[in-house]
Amino acid sequence: MAHEAASPQRVRNVVLVGHAGSGKTTLVESLLLATGAITRAGSVDDGTTVTDFDDQAKKQHRSVALAVASCEWDGTKINLVDTPGHPDYVGELRAGLRAADAALFVVSAVDGLDGATALLWDECASVGMPRAVVVTKLDQPRADFEESVAVCQRVFGDGVVPLYLPLHDEGTEDADTVAGLIGLLSLQLADYSGGSRTVRDSDPEHQELVEGRRSDLIEAIIQESEDDALMDRYLAGEAVGTDILIPDLERAVARGSFYPVLPVVGETGVGAHELLEIITQGFPAPDEHPLPGVTTPDGDPRGPLTCDPDGPLVAEVVKTTTDPYVGRVSLVRVFSGTLHPDTAVHVSGHSERFSGTTLENHEDHDVDEKVGVLNSPLGGQLRPTGRCIAGDICAVARLTRAETGDTLSDIGDPLLVEPWVMPEPLLPVAIRAATPSDEEKMAEALGRLTVEDATVRIEHDPKTQQLVLWAMGEAHVGLVLDRLQDRYGVHVEAVPVRVSLRETFVGAGSGRGRLVKQSGGHGQFAVCEVDVEPLPPGSGIEFVDQVVGGAVPRQYIASVEKGVRARAEKGLMAGYPLTDVRVTLTGGKAHSVDSSDAAFATAAGMALEDAASAGLRLLEPVDEVEITVDDEYVGAVMTDLSSRRGQVTGTEPLGNGRSRVRADVPATSLSRYAVELRSVAHGTGVFTRHYVRHEPVPPNVADRILAQAGGADG
Repeated sequence: MAHEAASPQRVRNVVLVGHAGSGKTTLVESLLLATGAITRAGSVDDGTTVTDFDDQAKKQHRSVALAVASCEWDGTKINLVDTPGHPDYVGELRAGLRAADAALFVVSAVDGLDGATALLWDECASVGMPRAVVVTKLDQPRADFEESVAVCQRVFGDGVVPLYLPLHDEGTEDADTVAGLIGLLSLQLADYSGGSRTVRDSDPEHQELVEGRRSDLIEAIIQESEDDALMDRYLAGEAVGTDILIPDLERAVARGSFYPVLPVVGETGVGAHELLEIITQGFPAPDEHPLPGVTTPDGDPRGPLTCDPDGPLVAEVVKTTTDPYVGRVSLVRVFSGTLHPDTAVHVSGHSERFSGTTLENHEDHDVDEKVGVLNSPLGGQLRPTGRCIAGDICAVARLTRAETGDTLSDIGDPLLVEPWVMPEPLLPVAIRAATPSDEEKMAEALGRLTVEDATVRIEHDPKTQQLVLWAMGEAHVGLVLDRLQDRYGVHVEAVPVRVSLRETFVGAGSGRGRLVKQSGGHGQFAVCEVDVEPLPPGSGIEFVDQVVGGAVPRQYIASVEKGVRARAEKGLMAGYPLTDVRVTLTGGKAHSVDSSDAAFATAAGMALEDAASAGLRLLEPVDEVEITVDDEYVGAVMTDLSSRRGQVTGTEPLGNGRSRVRADVPATSLSRYAVELRSVAHGTGVFTRHYVRHEPVPPNVADRILAQAGGADG
């Protein structure tokens, strides 16, 4: 089989999306088998599928990463982009949407739709991405095709219409078995009952089954054709031939205004042939799909791209994987021009790789790099190819500098593709190396994983001295920790995240610090007297010198300030830094021989500690949170925020059944919000957060924190 596309018109890039367990990976196996790309279909449970080649996918029996498998049907190269359905791996889904020109929404006939899939449909609609719906798992108990279609029509809206109806084999012991499909336009029966596909005219008893559905389909196609004369002819009772309807159907699907529904049984291959026909004849070629905007690396806009193999090279790394043996493998979508092996390209990147997310692990890229061997991916199998033309997808091994989101272009004409939206990781988990040897290897291993997964962020918090892993959810955290251990032999432990609390004075106070020590030779002598008063939030530590008469010699004033700030950093009550106070040095004493910078720094800290008898309180960080959620869950979200000591500051209807809720919430109540919001909002909620200020901790909460701290450093 040739692994090169003949032209952009002979390429289809299709992403499969849907909730976890809907059957996406099994559907890919069925399509690969039907096209002859593989000779035997694998099993998710056995870990033998083409696209679940990742070790963790095999272990978990579910997709955890994007994978591409290309095949050929009727002279057209099809790049099937399989994505995980679990919400923790939404970054992989985003990459799949960037790589593709059309989407297959895979819906289980048993489990129905979830909120996240409905949100994704709306997102695809906003950019006009062509879509089709595939109903799977029709041979399982409780499967209901009619109900699945009704749910899709209710949730997805107009234009969702079946092209085929499934026929169950009533003559078998298992009446759940789907034996074939009836085409609502052709009125032909695709019979799969004999182990292979045969096509014949449908039986008379099927007429009643298809009559109503066929009328709905024809009316929907004619309406989408916007041909008023054709509609008038149809309403007048004139028969409209399939030679007219099918071209109109294909055009409506390609422009993203009509969404055919197809029943497919991935395990048996029923419906695979019909789905491949829709992909090749209905979905648009890359040159029919809008391309992202481009600029120069300096940000100057350039004219719109065209999907022309002879045009300037513009390609994008949509995913990067790392392997301890192979190194980096970059999945590349070519938008313009042709990528050839063993050629030099320019690599341009964004400091913010994706809109809304800043990753410290990524640097601006503006370098030249040589492309090595090009491959056509079949899951984990890389098949060498001689070129990759505009519109196609390939895998490139050993690109050492290019990372996900970077642009590859001609050295003489460097360009930069506009960034794409990637969700920000919002679940923090503190990690530490299990052993000193793990400590040595951990930084490099984490660096490799952040290159591979753009929704992983690593931060070192200087306030708490913790290394914090930010991820999308608990499953995502588990995946990262497992990969650290399995791939790189690095064992880490997850520990509770310490929130950056602070301390401040309740009211004004005074203190005296006296250091007098004599131990042979020069002793240590210093006396400091200070007044302390609270300042407005955000003021930090302010030091004022009001010493008169030289009670504290000029040369020691800087040491006093240094001692005050050092003691404030350590905290006075529970080990949290002191803030928002003015410390005024009012007096003191010195000794002509025994005083020193170190002595006055120590005495200043003692004076600050003595002043704390006036009373201290804890401050906690407060984040501004914005939650976007379906209208029906706004009340539940607001109630949940109140239980977290959050203060709702406003709500705003966004239209299309969605609203935005704004609230100020203590950060201590948000550590698991990325996980818990899914339950509260039934998968329809997304949120952002950013720090706004510190506020006093309520006494009952402060008592609990102090009890947990036990007076130790926080």
